[in-house]
Amino acid sequence: MDRLTLDLNLKHYLEENKDNFEQYLLNQAVNVKDKINDILRVGDIDLINNAHTLTHYIIDENTKDLSAFAKQEGIAWATFSLTLSFKLEWIQAIRRTLWIFIQKYNNDIQPISIDSFFELEKQINNQIDYFLNEFFINYSTYKDALISSQRKVVEALSVPIIPITPSICILPLIGSVDTFRTSILEEKVLTEIGRLHIQTLIMDLSGISEMETEVIDHLLKIIYGTSMMGCGTVITGLRPDVVRQMIQLGVKFDDDTKTFATLQQALNEYLVK
Repeated sequence: MDRLTLDLNLKHYLEENKDNFEQYLLNQAVNVKDKINDILRVGDIDLINNAHTLTHYIIDENTKDLSAFAKQEGIAWATFSLTLSFKLEWIQAIRRTLWIFIQKYNNDIQPISIDSFFELEKQINNQIDYFLNEFFINYSTYKDALISSQRKVVEALSVPIIPITPSICILPLIGSVDTFRTSILEEKVLTEIGRLHIQTLIMDLSGISEMETEVIDHLLKIIYGTSMMGCGTVITGLRPDVVRQMIQLGVKFDDDTKTFATLQQALNEYLVK
């Protein structure tokens, strides 16, 4: 029997025993079988139907569609942050189940010659390994892109520079400010001053819940940098504990930096007048 005929016969045999194949597959995938409905609900991924699709591509040695399918699956699993160990267990369960049914075909339908068997073994295992490789490459690539995109959004939200006139902007800082955030702050502030031609930056610190000692020194350097770019800095809402830290460290703002107790006072000074 030539390989083409064998492949067609195997496909036909698997179709005839579809329900039995699924039962064997679920028994092989011990940890995944209880998660099938969750994965379908969260990611709209039908593991059972996908298993049949994958086996057809493998037996047909359809590398083009197999690659596209692996990319589709990799992106889907990355998008919905599905557990990779489940995917790996599922694919290995498909591999084992497929070989179980090839053995059944050999025993119950028609013996497979030694040469055909070794060719089939190479084809099936190579195709499954190729699928896994393509899946993980696409998963990693898309996941990295998602993380990068989300990080940019977080960075933008953590430094919200708000224009209120063509030359005046407000930078309200909220939450905890650490050294990582001040690094983002420095880059964003200097970039936006140049891009928006900001002449006055009102930096409101009233929403800061915690500030590391190193951050105060970094903040002073940012203020100095804005001054070098021709932008005046106005500080509002300094908390008493931050002021005490500055006094203990012996640091102070330069004479060009203005301070107000509240943001409202600064707005009255720069907008109302």
